[in-house]
Amino acid sequence: MNLIPEIPLGQIHILVTGAGRGIGKSIAQTLARNGARVMVTDFNEDWANETAEEIRKEGGEAQASKLDVTKTADAEAALNKMLGFWNKLDIWVNNAGVSTMNHFLDLTEKDWDDNMDINAKGIFLCTQVAVRQMIRQPINVNTGLRGKIISTASMASKRGNAPFLAHYVASKFAAMGLTQSMAGELAQYGITANCVCPGYVATSMQERELGWEASLRGVTVEKVKELYIADTPLKRLQVAQDVASVVLFLASPAADFITGEAINVNGGAFMD
Repeated sequence: MNLIPEIPLGQIHILVTGAGRGIGKSIAQTLARNGARVMVTDFNEDWANETAEEIRKEGGEAQASKLDVTKTADAEAALNKMLGFWNKLDIWVNNAGVSTMNHFLDLTEKDWDDNMDINAKGIFLCTQVAVRQMIRQPINVNTGLRGKIISTASMASKRGNAPFLAHYVASKFAAMGLTQSMAGELAQYGITANCVCPGYVATSMQERELGWEASLRGVTVEKVKELYIADTPLKRLQVAQDVASVVLFLASPAADFITGEAINVNGGAFMD
């Protein structure tokens, strides 16, 4: 379950947002273990530095930068720092995300804005910064590509009946729709855009969600966890590596002719 697949990437250059913890950290580590040079970014610079240091201790290549995905200036600064080290951006991974939970009628405007700003607008702003750089770079004559955009969406991108998550669902539907729209428009530049759609991933973010949902349902955290597992045909909670492995595939040459896709990786909890 925790095995990291081997798909050698060569020395390609990848920036990952929200890589200080959880899914993003696993993505950064997995890409680096397969040969990529990784710029680890996070709104918490200490977390980003910790992930980068762990990668370097394993023999990988990584640098770190603070990046609040709601600020274009932060994205530009992180990219410029990356270019200062390696002078290239091959792949940008939009992973940063947030969640809160409440009954629809109890959600606040701040709940809505925070989820939409980070989960949807963050992808929009960061991808603009990434694509402007990719267009300046020469096309790869072997692949016909200049770069790739990979985003973390969610099972909630496709399944609207997620309790207490109306605002989160809206933000993730937006992330998936934006990915598809970008794929159509960016193809002319030799840039692909895809997203992955995880389900119930056991991370620190999920730990918070378990507590929130337990309180909203009036049950125990263990009962909510049982509900998540019961909703998953493969009968376990996901781990971050399950998602990172799919991102690794999308980053690899094996996925060079895939664009506009929202790939389910949720143990069968949602199928389409």
